[in-house]
Amino acid sequence: MKILFFGDIVGRPGRRKVKEHLPALRERLEPDFIIANGENASGGLGLSPKNARELLNAGIDVLTSGNHIWKFKDVGSLLRSEARVLRPANYPPGAPGSGVGVYQVRDLPPVAVLNLQGRTFMPAIDCPFRAADALLDELPEDVRVRVVDLHAEATSEKISMGWHLDGRVSALVGTHTHVQTNDARVLPGGTGYLTDLGMCGPRDGCLGMKPGPIVQKFLNGLPVRFEVAGGVCVLQGAFFDIDESSGRARSVRLISE
Repeated sequence: MKILFFGDIVGRPGRRKVKEHLPALRERLEPDFIIANGENASGGLGLSPKNARELLNAGIDVLTSGNHIWKFKDVGSLLRSEARVLRPANYPPGAPGSGVGVYQVRDLPPVAVLNLQGRTFMPAIDCPFRAADALLDELPEDVRVRVVDLHAEATSEKISMGWHLDGRVSALVGTHTHVQTNDARVLPGGTGYLTDLGMCGPRDGCLGMKPGPIVQKFLNGLPVRFEVAGGVCVLQGAFFDIDESSGRARSVRLISE
């Protein structure tokens, strides 16, 4: 099974980049399943129901998210009604939506997608490591293809999760930092790993946002309004080839266009 996973989609430019390039990527890579992190897809922060539908209708099978998913007031109804949009599973009980889903595409084997959020330099929520253990214990044994998005700040936390889940999931990717790392590999237990997918959004900015206000915030410490940058966009992610009978990754390669 071939799985294409896009990094954080940033605003309208990122959505446009994904939609424009997806047909050619489908033809060239022939992915069976497509995932993207969409928590920044609306104005650079958050995911509106309208933009979620736009991306799903464009051909993305599942949207994961992270700490910015809660920006829009109506996101609760989206998370409750649309199983293809996930929020981090380790938010405390009572949060709307789900952090895990099992999806069937055509006549292919089912794919489980897990969405977690780190705690280092991030909001204080439940432990992602223990949440991952609990979620994996609940999955049916015949769901062998399992993909995890760990939305986290610290590379050490993402790498630790990779080793913690090695051999128990098919792929683990990091999101949130918007900077694609160069450590794509298959871990000894058969888990395809990448510390950060990167982003789909404006290249000449600060993580997809206009750099001016962010530079000023670093200079004077005062709050500013972030705005999505313009100009050339990048499209980044990873492409996994997974043995559907065992759930082990055969290979992982970077996508950067």
